[in-house]
Amino acid sequence: MLGTFRPRSRQEARAAPSRPPARPKRVLKRLFRFLPWEIRLAILAPIYLGIPALIGIACAFVYYTATIPNPKTLRQKDRPPVVRILDRDGALLTEHGGAEAYAAIDTLPQHLLDAVVATEDRRFYEHWGVDPVGLARASLTNLRVGRFVQGGSTLTQQLAKNLFLTPERTLGRKLEELVLALWLEVRLSKRDILEIYLNRVYLGSGAYGVETASRRFFGKPASQLTLPG
Repeated sequence: MLGTFRPRSRQEARAAPSRPPARPKRVLKRLFRFLPWEIRLAILAPIYLGIPALIGIACAFVYYTATIPNPKTLRQKDRPPVVRILDRDGALLTEHGGAEAYAAIDTLPQHLLDAVVATEDRRFYEHWGVDPVGLARASLTNLRVGRFVQGGSTLTQQLAKNLFLTPERTLGRKLEELVLALWLEVRLSKRDILEIYLNRVYLGSGAYGVETASRRFFGKPASQLTLPG
């Protein structure tokens, strides 16, 4: 037997739970409209560009892996040229370069490693080659001044730039630097990245790498560097 339809009484209608109005969504939309356009762009960009960006990064990883030699081979670079300074009689006065110019990270004092990380990239052991905090801070600064003045580069990004890129300051080169930094983090350990960086970074007066700089500025190998007493 089919049931009969009986309308609800006023008391039943009042007791029945009512649907909450969709006010929170409207409030959020209104608040979103009042946000600065830089913040709105930072919120919406990952949502709309996330999947295409992931596909692009994956394709770039495949390309770099196929075209760039294994980055682990960069730990030991070729023997640098030896520069010998002789007097007029041919006696050796000083010598620079040679096999000792490369310093393995296991031979370097821990306070030297800590000082480099604290100076160049405090969150080096926490991020995956790109520091979102530093990148966001640099982006806001660039937008505020209207030109490219900061890069927010991590230690890994600096290494990627020194190894593979030109020093030009363009958006395209910056994006390639970011992808290369992620690629290096996938292929290398943190200690490998730090070791290669320490042996490739320019430290002034024509000295590349901590070993060459230590011998030039302090007259001793980097393994013997100490803290000032």
